[in-house]
Amino acid sequence: MLIRGGTVITMTGPEAVYPDGVVAVEDGVIRYAGPRSGAPSEVLAPGWAGREIDATGRLVLPGLVNTHTHAAMVLLRGYADDMRLMEWLQTKIWPVEAALTPEDIYWGTALAAAESLLAGVTTFNDMYIFEEEAARAVEALGIRAVLCRGIIGSGPDFQSRVEEARALLERWHGGAGGRITTLLAPHAPYTVPPAELETIAGLAADWGVGIHIHLAETRDEIEILRKQYGKSPFEIAHEAGLTRHLVVAAHCVHATDRDIELFAQAPGGGVAHCPVSNLKLACGVAPILKWKAAGVSVGLGTDGAASANQLSLWGEMRLMALLQKNASGDPAAFTAYDAVYAATAGGAAVLGLQDRIGTLEPGKRADIILVNTSRPSLTPVHDPFSTLAYSTNPGDVETVLVDGRVVVEEGRLVTGDLAEIVAKAREQARALLARAAAARG
Repeated sequence: MLIRGGTVITMTGPEAVYPDGVVAVEDGVIRYAGPRSGAPSEVLAPGWAGREIDATGRLVLPGLVNTHTHAAMVLLRGYADDMRLMEWLQTKIWPVEAALTPEDIYWGTALAAAESLLAGVTTFNDMYIFEEEAARAVEALGIRAVLCRGIIGSGPDFQSRVEEARALLERWHGGAGGRITTLLAPHAPYTVPPAELETIAGLAADWGVGIHIHLAETRDEIEILRKQYGKSPFEIAHEAGLTRHLVVAAHCVHATDRDIELFAQAPGGGVAHCPVSNLKLACGVAPILKWKAAGVSVGLGTDGAASANQLSLWGEMRLMALLQKNASGDPAAFTAYDAVYAATAGGAAVLGLQDRIGTLEPGKRADIILVNTSRPSLTPVHDPFSTLAYSTNPGDVETVLVDGRVVVEEGRLVTGDLAEIVAKAREQARALLARAAAARG
């Protein structure tokens, strides 16, 4: 496949922007990405490409990476808003989640995958239950995903969830043609005791996988752990051995300088920053500039649609930049390029996938999106990073490739029946709330 004529943005640096660019894809892998003048002559020769995409008037860039979500929570979109996190979890979300079924997870994840792809998100990192059903949906829709069975509790509950995580890894790690990988996912230090976190650290070493966890999302969480253990979430995670591994840490809002120093010792991973969810739940603003200064990778996440209400990274990108500018008092402290980087290459690094995705470079998988700049709200394009970070919306994404396969064309999902997915998800959401109501009596 040959994508030609667009402005190719490789995300290998602020200067790597090529107005008359070319991306050549072979067997799902990027063979060349850059200026037309530097392309190998054979890829430009008539007949080399089985298909050519005219990208004139489009921005061509890596697919976006959602570093933290609970995909099937789209079924609870708008169900419980305008509440504090702990109240929201304990009185609304956890009681309904107790009634979830495998079929709910399949159709919820299918809807999340469809919404994500249409918005240019080609990879998401999921923490939820019945993840084998999520894997089936990921395989069917053609998206890339890191799937994690969420682990909460201690004793038999903890053990049973660990066994489900083991089954997921054995069946799906490297599945769907390599598009699915897995991590171990203890929910948080306030829901998984230190002894169990130590067990998770040992399993991560035995199984050769990283860890996905919520850390320091709210002040309430900090107070709970200080009273119970006399330590911060980061101190607990570090002492349990989690930072000996790749760690994807969601939120990281209330981190001290010492916390950042401890977390920076992890050999990989980083912060999954979810600004929309954090503001909506009044959790606070993560100190992203401090995290970056410490050398910690930062990516963007949406969290679940039950809190963020949508799975697009465009609004997250915009808000991330604005919050850091405001917090620092310096408009240049966090640039448009920084925001786009967090949504692409930064997110790939957080998930440990930087050798596969996140930039348009030879040898990487062809996860590529085209943004149509002929839209009134994107005209004119003086600076493509400014256009992407501050002006672009999900409907501006026109074409999406994952592993070199076109999954969205002319703004339409081509890997699934969108009308069926929407109808089934709506039906599952109604049935879920009815079951939860019946269980409450």
